[in-house]
Amino acid sequence: MLETSARLLRLLALLQTPRDWTGAELAERLGVSGRTIRADVERLRSLGYPVLAGRGSAGGYRLGAGASLPPLLLDDEEAVAVAVGLGTAVSGAIAGNAEASLRAMAKLEQVMPSRLRHRVSTMRFVTVPVLGDRTTSAVDPQVLTTVAALCRTHERLRFDYTTHTGEAITREVEPYRLVNWGRRWYLLAFDLGRDDWRTFRVDRLTPRVPAGPRFTPRDLPDDVAGYVSGRVSAAAWRHRASVTVYAPASAVAERISPAVGSVEALDDDSCVLHTGADTIEGLAVHLGLLDADFRVTGPPELLDHLRTLATRYTKAIDAEPAADPTEKH
Repeated sequence: MLETSARLLRLLALLQTPRDWTGAELAERLGVSGRTIRADVERLRSLGYPVLAGRGSAGGYRLGAGASLPPLLLDDEEAVAVAVGLGTAVSGAIAGNAEASLRAMAKLEQVMPSRLRHRVSTMRFVTVPVLGDRTTSAVDPQVLTTVAALCRTHERLRFDYTTHTGEAITREVEPYRLVNWGRRWYLLAFDLGRDDWRTFRVDRLTPRVPAGPRFTPRDLPDDVAGYVSGRVSAAAWRHRASVTVYAPASAVAERISPAVGSVEALDDDSCVLHTGADTIEGLAVHLGLLDADFRVTGPPELLDHLRTLATRYTKAIDAEPAADPTEKH
């Protein structure tokens, strides 16, 4: 039979799994009587662990949420995952999160066995982050949690917003999802004033209180992440084009990300790619990666650039190879 302290830790580990345990199941797992299980549950409750108990034959024990966060038991994989995640959060885009993440990471590593500390340090050593835009505004964590709560409870959100041009506006929306893209957070919402789906940068909005009335959720776009990334990218395009591609729409859609554009089928063997980029050169690159024949009718600057590329590539394959100056005749 396990000693009381060891048994309590084992019981706590079982209760932290996302399921209900009957008293008989717990007693069998720990090799004790049902009476001992009931006594151990009371001991955990006295230590601050909110152990909930359901009534009836279908009832059971499970660990609920309490007024404060009690100590958690993590297995090896969970501990490594949390430590790596905290290390990533240190350079995250949520204001004030870096210091809290560092404190939590220090506490976790202090109690980690050496074998796990080695795994975490190895992961950090071999991981090289790509530094993003350091000018990106950090998101206020209070704003983020407020918006997330309204998404969950289906309550309208009114907020002040600064557009990319610096214009100050006010919007009332039905908030649905938060999308994290790199160092930025976006809100996908149904704009009541525009009667359409819109995306908003969370670091540019200031919620107004109190929240609005509850709403009946609408059907979301099929691919929320793709929808948001496509809308965000399209808003930043300086050059746009609609290109006829002589390939099935499904094949073209597989070769591009939503950030590159959207595909509209014409028939079984052709489609229209609505695309754009910040530069004409970038737009031409997108077209070259399609691996299919295509026809472009505009804009004029794109046509000129494609003619230049065609001439350049033709010269590259038709030109006589240069003589090797070291070759002896």
